[in-house]
Amino acid sequence: MIIADCHCGAVRLEADVPPTMVTECNCSICRRYGARWAYYTRAQARVVTPPEASSFYIWGDRCIEFHRCNVCGCITHYEGAQDKSETSRLAINARMMDPKDIAGVSVRKFDGADSWTTIEIIPPPDPL
Repeated sequence: MIIADCHCGAVRLEADVPPTMVTECNCSICRRYGARWAYYTRAQARVVTPPEASSFYIWGDRCIEFHRCNVCGCITHYEGAQDKSETSRLAINARMMDPKDIAGVSVRKFDGADSWTTIEIIPPPDPL
């Protein structure tokens, strides 16, 4: 079980397994958040705190809710605004995970600002 929680601990998410890759997007919102997204289905991961622990920002086509802790303000996750089924995406900000839990994952650089393609994949560092 992988735990992701905000700075103050008010928002907590759990994933069944660690991510094998995280995505760093350069779109107008992700680059400002500085997030690295670990993608799961809602069957693989869950928000375990009450919904009132976070609030969300939604913009543009109004299809994605970006959640932040109501206490410390950390961006914790995003999810679809409409589809909350078990097969829908739950993206966890991997920066909320313990660094040792994601030490061996690759980083996918994604061009969400322009081409909507992968720019490069950075493999994990060699273990010492």
